[in-house]
Amino acid sequence: MRDESTTPHPHRWAALAVLLLAEAMNLLDATVMTVAAPVIRADLGGSDAAIQWFSAAYTLPFAVFLITGGRLGDIAGRRRIFRAGMAAFTLASLACALAPSTAALIAVRAVQGAAAALIIPQTIGMIRALFDGRELARAMGCIGPVMGLAAVTGPALGGVLTHADLFGSTWRAVFLVNVPLGAAVLLAGRLLREDRAARRPRLDLTGTVLAVLGTGLIVYPLIQGGAVRWPGWCWSLLTLGGALLAGFALHQRWRGRCGRSPLVEPSLFRERGFPAALIASVLFFAVVNGLMLVIVVQLQVGLHSDVLTAGYTLLPWSVAMALSSWAAGAWLVPRYGAACIMAVGLLALLLGTVAAAVVYGTGRPGSYPWSLLPALAVAGLGQGLYAVPFFTTALHHVRPHETGSAAGLLNAVQQLGGTLGVALLGSVFFHVTASGALVQGSATTLTGARNAFCVAAVLVLATAAATVFMRPRQQRSPGTATGPAPGHEPAAQHSTHV
Repeated sequence: MRDESTTPHPHRWAALAVLLLAEAMNLLDATVMTVAAPVIRADLGGSDAAIQWFSAAYTLPFAVFLITGGRLGDIAGRRRIFRAGMAAFTLASLACALAPSTAALIAVRAVQGAAAALIIPQTIGMIRALFDGRELARAMGCIGPVMGLAAVTGPALGGVLTHADLFGSTWRAVFLVNVPLGAAVLLAGRLLREDRAARRPRLDLTGTVLAVLGTGLIVYPLIQGGAVRWPGWCWSLLTLGGALLAGFALHQRWRGRCGRSPLVEPSLFRERGFPAALIASVLFFAVVNGLMLVIVVQLQVGLHSDVLTAGYTLLPWSVAMALSSWAAGAWLVPRYGAACIMAVGLLALLLGTVAAAVVYGTGRPGSYPWSLLPALAVAGLGQGLYAVPFFTTALHHVRPHETGSAAGLLNAVQQLGGTLGVALLGSVFFHVTASGALVQGSATTLTGARNAFCVAAVLVLATAAATVFMRPRQQRSPGTATGPAPGHEPAAQHSTHV
């Protein structure tokens, strides 16, 4: 519901640019960290797990606060919450750049992630408040290309900024770049049109606390467990985290029955399709985000390659993902159908993952793995082919009153999957080094990377199994298949990270 006149906003296209810049900033902040993390650990110190926490500390609060952030926009106004989130994100970015220690950086990264959870849910609502009719479709169509460009340039930008060492800033430049961009978005915030829900939902604080504690208690032992040889407290925390998430599910059902506003619409789980989509999303983005971290760490920490080399190594994956995403949405899905293209995408991702595992298993210690590049390109091709029809299929049978909850939950689960991937695959990589310290040119880094890619291949097969249950019992004809629902185009870290 708009608070202002329904006449076209005179500066709506400039306002769209502001919103797209905010979306791109979030994605870039996640992807550049993948490349910069080993350099930060080398400068600030800390255990191997710190490399994983630099990413997980951002994506975990981002995931669990996404739906709550959307509700705050419904209640207080999306422009107001957007600007508050951007102010917090900009200040947190400055604090990250000035962080004196590993612990301080991880703490402020969590603030960054929570601020991003206030920003991102507001963008689609404000775009709908700015545009109508055909212009709305054109505006929504700009999201995918912008996110694709951010996904491609993110790793390379992280390498360039860190390698350039501008004014002696080294890795701190990856955070400082957010400060002028955030200030520009805040100054241009007056171009945005206020928008809020016609019926204001109530916040579910208890549900939010249960979700935060449950996911946190699962992610923490996954990251720390490998470094301390998995003592009993790790399994206790995992069990407690699972129990809290089960309590969250029961709490959501209770709120729905009482007529209150749950974070998650319980009716989404009455049929198998949407729960299967959530499982597939967790598994798929765990593979994508986790493997990117493993690739970068093996190069920088294992081979002592510079950060620029690590960033450029990810380019075949990112470019192939961007090109295949475009081809899937513009041509392949309308012609062959979503189910077919998702199957081909998972097959390509599996082949690329297995090929990379073979490269690591047969590679020479201390040598740059040139044969890895085509394997990464195949994996990126599979990511783009799968992700585009995935969102359409996941939302295929969602009823109109469930759309907002379903889209928010899909985005949150996507980020959670990326966090779990960093935790799980990163821990598999670091587990092979008994001392916890990686040696330059050591064969253990190749073994760790091979093991991580083998585990990822199993996760891809599990994704395929979950995807089978996503398919509606009566498939659309190929000619009627469509691309992603507007506003739900995959982004790398929204499809990345990351």
